[in-house]
Formats: sequence, C-alpha cells, structure tokens
Amino acid sequence: MNLWRKTRPPSVPRPVQAPPPAVVYRPTSSTPPPLPTAEPTRAWIHSVLFVLTLLSMMAAGAMQQGVDPLVSLRTLVHLVEGIPFAATLLTILTVHEFGHYFAARSWGVKASLPYFLPLPYVSFLGTLGAVIKIRSAIPHNRALLDIGAAGPLAGFFVAVGACIFGLSRSQIVTGDYFYSPPIELGAPLLFSAIAHVILPSIGPQQQVLLDPIAFAGWVGLFITAFNLFPIGQLDGGHITYALFTRWHRRIARLTFALLIAMGLYGLATIVWLPSWPSGWPGWLALAFFLTLFGKDHPAPYDSYTKLDRKRRWVGYLCLIVFFLCFSPVPFSANY
Repeated sequence: MNLWRKTRPPSVPRPVQAPPPAVVYRPTSSTPPPLPTAEPTRAWIHSVLFVLTLLSMMAAGAMQQGVDPLVSLRTLVHLVEGIPFAATLLTILTVHEFGHYFAARSWGVKASLPYFLPLPYVSFLGTLGAVIKIRSAIPHNRALLDIGAAGPLAGFFVAVGACIFGLSRSQIVTGDYFYSPPIELGAPLLFSAIAHVILPSIGPQQQVLLDPIAFAGWVGLFITAFNLFPIGQLDGGHITYALFTRWHRRIARLTFALLIAMGLYGLATIVWLPSWPSGWPGWLALAFFLTLFGKDHPAPYDSYTKLDRKRRWVGYLCLIVFFLCFSPVPFSANY
C-alpha cells in the first residue's frame, strides 16, 4: 500500500513582469505644449511705471544739462530740458521690450506688458531699464531664440539711429570750454566707427560734447551689450542656449568667471593700482545679480528641436552685435 502524502510544493518565486515600456512624449515644433491661463494684466501698473520712468529720466536728462529740476516746485519747469534724452532712451527701451513681447505672442507664449523701472537721483540715467514677465512655457529652441533675439536687435537698430542723429548734433569744443568731465564713457567699436564717419578729426586739445540724443544712443548700445551677455536668463542666455544647447553651461560659467575677473580688476585699479589702465567694478554687480537669479538657463519644453539655418544666422548676428556694442570699461571716473 502506498501512502501519498500531500506535500506543499517548493516555493517558486513568481516571475517579475517587466513594466510596460515608458512612453516619452517628445513634442515637435508643430505641437506646442498646452499653455496655462495667464493671470490678468493690470494695465494701470504698467502705465504708472511708464509715467514715473519718463519723469525720472527727464529729471536725469535735465541734470546732465547742469540743472536740478527737483529742488523746488518752481524748478520743475526745467524738466523739459531732459525731454530729448528721456524720449530717446525710453523709445529704445520700449522697442526692445515690445520686441520680446510680440515675438512671444507670435509663438503663443503668454507675456506681460513691459514693467519700466524708475530710479531718480540714484542713477544718472534715471532708470534701471525695463523687463517683461514670461507667464507660460517656451515650447522649443526656435521660439526661445526668436524671443531672446527680437528685443536686443530691435532696440539696437533704434540705438544706432539715435547715435547717428545725435552725433550729427554734437559739438567739438576747444580752449576755454575744454574740461575734464567727472565720468568718461567707453567707446564701443560701433560708436567709435559712427563718430569717425560723422565727426571731423579731433585734435589733442579738443573734445566732443555729446548731444543728449547721442548720449541716449550710447546708453542704448550699452543696454544691448549688457543684455546679450551669454549667461543666465539674459537675452544672450536665451540665444546661447538655443544655439549651443550642449555647451551653454560651460559658456555661462566662463562668462561668469570673466565678469568676476573684470570686476576685480576694476576694483583694484581704484583702490590699489590707480596708475594702471582703468577698469569698471560694476561687472561685480552683474555677477552678484546672476548669482541671485541663476547663472544657468532653464530648458524649454522641448530642447530637441533644432534651429533652422535662418535662425542660426540670426543668433550669430546677435553675437556680432554684442562685440560691436561691448566696452570693457563703459564708465570711468576722473579723480
């Protein structure tokens, strides 16, 4: 008689089923991401900031002419002397920011109207510039380059026109009118070239008294170069990311190191090495700003879409504009 004992079969590990393959959605230029609803724009805030910036820049322009219109109510009439400078520089800023705005809207990206930043007395320009706020995702590199390049290129062409017109109105003075100004302006390559064409040769005892419109044009070139630094969320950071996606971090870190080096050299020439060629410590302020808000550029929704040839040439044009407008020592003080 055979006895069969029912035994429990040895435990066999249950086969582990492989998870289903992940489906990665890779958007293309024809399928932009869904855009969230933007918060309502409060137009009155932009209008008030615009008016305050205009008044602040008019005051700065009047002070450049040797008049302080904010001493009393009776001196407010002298604000009109700052209109040429204020109107020109405000036009450059407005065209710059609306270049970004309309480029963003053309790609369906939500963007705010420009926020103008008044700064009376503290800045001899009367402003800290202007910004817009991107309120939704940028779909891909093509949109990123268009939005980043539209502002500086639009403002650049207006600034060049202001330089040409303003330099034609500037004066060359000699003799008793010759003096050493408290602040000397650096001469970008483009500004020097325009001055060389428009102005006659300048002798050793002569200097150019810039017309307010020419000075506003010079500031416009400075703003263009400032925004085109290839780092962070500056316009140049957008363009560099779109052009050199794989290398943008290295380019940003190299740019940051150069800013620190230029700023420290400028500080050294003021404190320890006054006999050396002057520098500008203001680059340290830009480096500090980038430290607060980030040196790296965030990726767009789709960072795989490649740029077409036309947009690549636009990006290279922006790099050329940067070198034409850049001055390593934009301001230097005469002690």
